[in-house]
Amino acid sequence: RYFESSQKNAVLVPVAALGFGGVLVFWLRSRHKIKTIEMGDGWWGLGERPQKGKEDESTCPFKIETSDKETEDLHHRLEKFRYTPPLEGAAFHYGFSSHYLQKVVAYWRNQFNWHKQVEVLNKYPHFLTTIEGIDTYFIHVKPRYVPHGGAVQPLLMVHGWPGSFYEFYKIIPLLTELAERGLNDGDIVFEVICPSIPGYGFSEAPHQKGFDSTATAQIFHKLMNRLGFKEYYLQGGDWGSRITTDMAQMLPQSVKGPHPNLVFIAVRGLGKIISVILGAYVPWLVGFSREGAQHMHPFIQKNFYELLQESGYLHLQATKPDTAGRALNDPPVGLAAYLLEKFSTWTDKSFWHKDDGSLESKYSLDELLTNAMIYWVTSSIVPSMGFYKENINKDPTRTADATVHIPTGIAAFPQELVHIPPVRAKEVFKNIITYSYIPRGGHFAAFDELKLLAQDIMNFIRNIEKL
Repeated sequence: RYFESSQKNAVLVPVAALGFGGVLVFWLRSRHKIKTIEMGDGWWGLGERPQKGKEDESTCPFKIETSDKETEDLHHRLEKFRYTPPLEGAAFHYGFSSHYLQKVVAYWRNQFNWHKQVEVLNKYPHFLTTIEGIDTYFIHVKPRYVPHGGAVQPLLMVHGWPGSFYEFYKIIPLLTELAERGLNDGDIVFEVICPSIPGYGFSEAPHQKGFDSTATAQIFHKLMNRLGFKEYYLQGGDWGSRITTDMAQMLPQSVKGPHPNLVFIAVRGLGKIISVILGAYVPWLVGFSREGAQHMHPFIQKNFYELLQESGYLHLQATKPDTAGRALNDPPVGLAAYLLEKFSTWTDKSFWHKDDGSLESKYSLDELLTNAMIYWVTSSIVPSMGFYKENINKDPTRTADATVHIPTGIAAFPQELVHIPPVRAKEVFKNIITYSYIPRGGHFAAFDELKLLAQDIMNFIRNIEKL
């Protein structure tokens, strides 16, 4: 009997061990299973989705046009500008300086040539295609010369607010043309696709509630698929960062790597707040580099005072965007002041102290007003502000269950509104290949420090292509 029992145990014990081991392996694998955002099929057109017929997937060339009537209407409105004197010494601390606004309006009325700027906008190929019921606009720039053996990489670049696709106009040649960068024939060149977020510029605004960054990510994946790209790189700042992160979480098999220059992560919990404060004194103890600590401190000034100073628009646009939006949609001067103010203080916080906001130290009035005109002629200020309500209701700083496991490159500009050190960025981006502290620049990296941004994109993708 003892012998028979021993034989049974000799069989049962390994079987039980195998069974337990299988359950353990399954449990461990399920714990480490990469969670993704679901790729759905939305409808944002007027009314209900048509029951019959498939959506037209054709892509049509598009050209930006204007008319004398459009210019005359603008001039008529600008001539009605009512000046309100500012407080003495206010500079940009109270918002856009009325003194400097007079200069901007005078230039806009008497020297700015919208017809000429439309020609500049049309220098790149423009297209429209209908996705999920709305017309989606994009520019698509291919390299003119691809050397033998050279690699062409598709790169989707996504703007934010209060910018537009126009932010990328000066950086595109640095990415698509080797001669512009002075590089060798064997280096990487890009095929750049810059869409407008639906509701911005020439992309049709959604007609249904709920259109957020995830819905935008879905549309942009469909756009890239429609253009024939199975794999592609992503780059974005502001909302572009949130959208491209969603894209990387949605279809990681299609994204070769995202490159954000702003990271959305909330610092929640007492422990994390304490670690940020300690970072000023013992950065090594909480995983901060010395350079990263310098970006985040003085803590109260950079994380409370400066952020509070610059985030008033956020509460307004996240709660009642249509009221403010419709007020700005009628007077061009109010629209320009609201938009251009951000290009001052979001570029460099020290510009608060300048009477002219130092706007022309970084940009030309033609560039700034061209961006404002894109909002003006398309009446897109209302839906662009509404995009905040759709996203803030769902918390854009959320650390969702879905994380990014594909290779990621992050560019940290010193004048950005918020700084997220690598140790925090890894909560979402699990495979950071490059994390670069850029020596200068702020929120509008592609518009402001385009050479530094282009170099960092190139460095990141060179690292990926070597893997």
